Amino acid sequence: MPIVSKYEAAQQEKLLNDVLETLHKENVPVDLALMTLGNAVTHILSQHYEPQRAQQVAEQFGKVLLQSLNK
Repeated sequence: MPIVSKYEAAQQEKLLNDVLETLHKENVPVDLALMTLGNAVTHILSQHYEPQRAQQVAEQFGKVLLQSLNK
């Protein structure tokens, strides 16, 4: 069953393209890009959730990430 988002696909696409364009423009190696994106996710979780809830969201995020690789 596809995930239904409350956000517009166009908005998601623009944000993704902006991030990828920045990484490309800066000629960022893959490992640095992954570290930076991971740090961004950690920052967002720690700034917007209490520690226990951040852990739960991180676990769910990881599961969804793994599922997206299997498509």
